[in-house]
Amino acid sequence: MEDYKLINYSDIFLSYFHQVGKECTFRVKNHMLFYVCSGEVEINERGAVTKFHQGECAFIRRDNRVTLNKRCTEEGKPFVSITLVFSRKFLLEFYQSMSKENLPVNIHRSEISLLKIPARPDVVSLFESIRPYYDATVEPDAEWIKLKMMEGLHVVLKTDGNVYASLFDFAEPWKIDLLGFMEENYMYDLSLEELALYTGRSLSSFKNDFKKISGLPPQKWIINKRLKVAHDRLTSGTHKVRDVMADVGFKNLSHFSKIYKETYGVAPSLSN
Repeated sequence: MEDYKLINYSDIFLSYFHQVGKECTFRVKNHMLFYVCSGEVEINERGAVTKFHQGECAFIRRDNRVTLNKRCTEEGKPFVSITLVFSRKFLLEFYQSMSKENLPVNIHRSEISLLKIPARPDVVSLFESIRPYYDATVEPDAEWIKLKMMEGLHVVLKTDGNVYASLFDFAEPWKIDLLGFMEENYMYDLSLEELALYTGRSLSSFKNDFKKISGLPPQKWIINKRLKVAHDRLTSGTHKVRDVMADVGFKNLSHFSKIYKETYGVAPSLSN
């Protein structure tokens, strides 16, 4: 019996393992729908742990770091899951085909990054129709995959109307707030291309939009923000320089010390 198996059909992933436990941590770059066929999983999202059992489903919002602890059942049944990954391209095409007259009104982007979806008939029907492809010798065609992806998106939208604002944050009136996003993510090691993707813009639009609202190029704003937060922490307590440096996103101590001194006139070690 195989210990681990992963099958990828475009943006549909089928995962199987037969071990005591498997834990993985990853950054969610695209919205995803995660379904438990058998076994159970604990999802740790920013310290909050949620359990999912057979037949239950999780919508995980993109730009999020989660830890999945997958387990077989006590009876020894393997952990089996199916994941649908909603790419930016797919969401754009889906949005363009929607009737804008039927879009919900007065909704706001939820702060919740993990949405638990109970075992409903539409959920079970969708994923059980995908499950036979674990052992199939023929791969599903592109039209079938697109149909299942659309079904999955309808499952999410039916569960919570506020998800519209997260899924389609490239469109008005839900376009993501650039400064708010950067305030929450300045400390992470994200490229400009990734920042543009997460905020629903092309790279050039991201740079132009950000400079309009902040007065600075994004790279300069990030460095200034990291330095300010580091300075506030170092001057308000007995924090270790290396810890503060790492917390705000700097990786090289000599580089951090150099630009810190250039900005504040003293070495970070003398700011306590």
